[in-house]
Amino acid sequence: MLDGLAEFGYWGLLLASFLAATILPLSSEVVFAALIAAGYDIWSCITYATVGNSIGGATCYYLGRLGKIEWLEKWFNIKREKIDSMISRLQTKGAIMGFFGFLPGVGDLMLVALGFMRANTPIVMISMTAGKFLRYLVIAFGTDRILSWF
Repeated sequence: MLDGLAEFGYWGLLLASFLAATILPLSSEVVFAALIAAGYDIWSCITYATVGNSIGGATCYYLGRLGKIEWLEKWFNIKREKIDSMISRLQTKGAIMGFFGFLPGVGDLMLVALGFMRANTPIVMISMTAGKFLRYLVIAFGTDRILSWF
């Protein structure tokens, strides 16, 4: 599936990044690195990946904000205990923890919990986007550096 998304260039990257930031187990880094290896513009790749991933992260946040744990359990296989556990960890940290929304495994759950807690939306969105941007920046220049060796 990821190879097919790479065939669509920047728009495939945007979609892969969006899907990867939702509850789906998908890695946008494969498409991201493939496009950089194919000679696509690094800054455009960073932009499309950041936008797609941020929209996906915002989706997680707003799913949590709906406050319907039953929906999250039924449709996204997120257990109430996981959300409660994440909320207790985030209580003292606040909305700035959205920065870590890029982390594999816990990032999506963290954003859902921040939404459920009704954390400050602008701060969550700005910090989340900054974290996702920095992640793709590091991956892009790391990929470019590795490719320069070959």
